[in-house]
Amino acid sequence: MQITLAHIGAKPNSKDGFDSLAHLYLDRCSGFARCRTEAFKTEEALLDWLGRQQARTPAVPVLLDSRGRQMISEAFAAWLGALRDQGAQNIVFAIGPADGWSPAARAQAQLLLSLGPLTMAHALARLVVAEQLYRAFTILTGHPYHAGH
Repeated sequence: MQITLAHIGAKPNSKDGFDSLAHLYLDRCSGFARCRTEAFKTEEALLDWLGRQQARTPAVPVLLDSRGRQMISEAFAAWLGALRDQGAQNIVFAIGPADGWSPAARAQAQLLLSLGPLTMAHALARLVVAEQLYRAFTILTGHPYHAGH
């Protein structure tokens, strides 16, 4: 399985502490799935890229959206595990533009996922998603990282 953590905006520079931490968690996920990051200048560029992702199964777009579904870590892990078990090959978690996703983008998402009611910087959201991906994989494998609190 391939996990892509994408965002709309500039590529982070090497001195971005949030990006370094996000990559730390994505590197930890490497025992469970291949992980990468992608940056896109516009929503349209992301949607075009999604349309070109060719595999046995179509990419699963997950758009981070404040109006989306909120899940506790265990439910997120179960959702991710079910996709894995169903043979999903490419799951794309995307953090959108500052003014939010267009209705067309929202319609293409398999899941609109909310990290909660707080507004946060996109770099921080990428870090939170990366950590939750690692946490989900540890939950699925019974690793002690997640102690349930």
